[in-house]
Amino acid sequence: MIKNIIFDFGDVFINLDKQATYRELAKLGLHEVDESMLEQYYAYETGKITTEAFVGHFHKTYGFSKEDLVRAWNAILLDFPKHRLQFLKELSAGAEYRLFLLSNTNELHIDWIKNDWGMELYEEFKSCFEQFYLSHEIHFRKPNSDIYQFVLEENNLLAEETFFIDDTLENTEAAEQLGIRSWNIDPEKEDVVNLAEKLGI
Repeated sequence: MIKNIIFDFGDVFINLDKQATYRELAKLGLHEVDESMLEQYYAYETGKITTEAFVGHFHKTYGFSKEDLVRAWNAILLDFPKHRLQFLKELSAGAEYRLFLLSNTNELHIDWIKNDWGMELYEEFKSCFEQFYLSHEIHFRKPNSDIYQFVLEENNLLAEETFFIDDTLENTEAAEQLGIRSWNIDPEKEDVVNLAEKLGI
């Protein structure tokens, strides 16, 4: 019996254009992502380096202006359909499940969301969850198994009673290896508001 639901953020609640940052970086003259860039990205996403250090690295290494880098970095973020917020609020109010958010994200993206949505909407969204886990704050990232174990242990959850929704296959596969049921949602064809169908209720 499912008692706990863990949601990803991007392409589950907020829509993303995952190629947008690459397109914007290409306009700035950067056409390939190398290993050192990925290392910086993972370090930033797990809170091991600050926003200042992250932006400064790209500015120094590739010659981008800091403003252009931030704009390109945030280009991935799109809209938050309000019907998803209504769905989440109703699910939370029903108190049938313990709700958690677990997102690979970073300070620049969260700051953009707070500014774009406004703090009132952001806090309304956040308050629907018992815990709101962002990778740069907890220093873990998906699909590493330790992030799932952290959430389970921190909240005394049983894997077999937990359902996880994420748009990235390697993330749901990693959760399933720990015994967590999952839904690898296809954002082009599926919507989180249809969760009841996946839960079989």
